[in-house]
Amino acid sequence: MSAQILSLLALGFVLGLKHALDADHLAAVSTIATERRSLLSSSLVGAIWGVGHTISLMIAAVLVIFLHFEIGDRTAKGLEFCVGLMLIALGVNALRKLARGRVHVHAHEHDGYWHVHPHLHQKDAQDKPHMHHGLKSGARPLLVGMMHGLAGSAALTLLVLATIPSPLVGFVYIAVFGIGSIGGMTIMSTLCALPTKLTSQRFARANFALRCLAGVFSLAFGIFVIYDIGFVNHLLM
Repeated sequence: MSAQILSLLALGFVLGLKHALDADHLAAVSTIATERRSLLSSSLVGAIWGVGHTISLMIAAVLVIFLHFEIGDRTAKGLEFCVGLMLIALGVNALRKLARGRVHVHAHEHDGYWHVHPHLHQKDAQDKPHMHHGLKSGARPLLVGMMHGLAGSAALTLLVLATIPSPLVGFVYIAVFGIGSIGGMTIMSTLCALPTKLTSQRFARANFALRCLAGVFSLAFGIFVIYDIGFVNHLLM
């Protein structure tokens, strides 16, 4: 493998890391990561998001690079519009949970040791036995990541087709880009969730405010995306 190709793949990895800083990605992941009970679980939200994002990019790469499928401009705008709707749904869901429930510190024994985490109870509902998030809880960040991957697939695949002559190298580039996005979003989801974990035990009001802020940010950014794509870029007009 030539030095030029290695440099190109290294650039793809760095760009994947940077891709995690996009505002729409942070808005979506923060609403999920801040409600998780442990920092590890919050970190896994970002990793699972990155996996879903990479799956979509790889599917798009196969369709565009190898099967010569064209992603039209209107299709790309439609996918971005769907991202806006998804951000609104995530924001509304986060705010709904906060409005219907109450946050408190929940201590319990798990695997032979005691630990404490923030817990959200619904009003007028009986407490259920504690259960850690399992595979079912990973479906939401996976689907969110896949939606983001679909929305960004058009621009990325067009860039690859324009700058990388070899289809195989282009496919590997997208794979490396995806690996970078997994690492970047794992870091960012951990950083987004860290303030809520630090305030969960002694600063319940601050914890509530931070989670509320994540929901409002997702909702507001979703409205902005819909306005920008639907009206400024004339998708709905």
